[in-house]
Amino acid sequence: MTTDTKKPFPKVGNLAPAFTLLNQAGEKISLKDFRGKSHVVLYFYPKAMTPGCTVQACGLRDTQKALAKLGALAIGISPDPPARLAKFEEKHELNFQLLSDEDHAVADAYGAWGLKKFMGKEFMGILRTTFIIDKQGRLAQVMDKVKTKSHHDDVLALLAELDA
Repeated sequence: MTTDTKKPFPKVGNLAPAFTLLNQAGEKISLKDFRGKSHVVLYFYPKAMTPGCTVQACGLRDTQKALAKLGALAIGISPDPPARLAKFEEKHELNFQLLSDEDHAVADAYGAWGLKKFMGKEFMGILRTTFIIDKQGRLAQVMDKVKTKSHHDDVLALLAELDA
């Protein structure tokens, strides 16, 4: 297996891959904590405090009330350590969980880790991807063509379809 291969996305309808990671406060957060309580908008982003990731996070921050109305909450995952996530949360007044996946094992399990190209260079990294997980813990939707500026609106539209 070469280093530029990526795992496929988990199959829609199957249980979402389980995980337990540290959040920005150093607390352990597990996907199973939300089962039976809310839909989870699980989004993978490359790096805290970069322009695109900030736009995406702030869009979700500003739509928390709308997400809650649809019975959903957002969780962001990046390879950043918890201390950097805490700075990101504080600087941008984020109002949702940010999880640290420093060894990218969870990103890999979700197919959100793979070969990227930037300014003529190739490297392995987070592929900006969002997964909508239903209240039963099953994968309801995969968004692999994420636009940072409209991500929050796209998520709200998909959640509204789920509850329709």
